[in-house]
Order: sequence, then C-alpha cells, then structure tokens
Amino acid sequence: MVKLRQERILMHFTLGDKVFLVNQVTYLKTAEPMPTLRPTDLVIAGEIGEILAMQACGTLAVEFNCGIVLVEATMLQSVY
Repeated sequence: MVKLRQERILMHFTLGDKVFLVNQVTYLKTAEPMPTLRPTDLVIAGEIGEILAMQACGTLAVEFNCGIVLVEATMLQSVY
C-alpha cells in the first residue's frame, strides 16, 4: 500500500506490467541518477510502456519509446 497525498491508495501494478498513459502529462522527468525534465510531446496519451521500478509516493519508472520516465501511478492504467 502506498500513501499518496494524505490518502491511502492501493497500487494495482507490478514490475513488468504493460500500462498506458491515460492523459497527457504536464512535464516528463527522466528516471536517471540525475533526472532532467523533458518535453511533454515525447510521450503521448495512450502510449503503452512497461513498468521497470516503483519509486516513493506512488511514482513509477516506466519505459516508453522515448526512454524511461517517472510517472504518477494515477496517470496510468493497465493494458489487458
């Protein structure tokens, strides 16, 4: 269970899950040792990626075509 914004949420994701971006994000942050902000048009809404790591506060490292970025779990949905 992950605590996010003073509310308890259950993350229904596991490593290796295929997910897609529900909405366009306002910015992209890379999942590198020294993260950088990238343009939002690198990952479009609906693009499918794979979960590689789980970070603190409900943030997931997801590999998309452009690379590995950090995305809030609330912005993702599982691919069935």
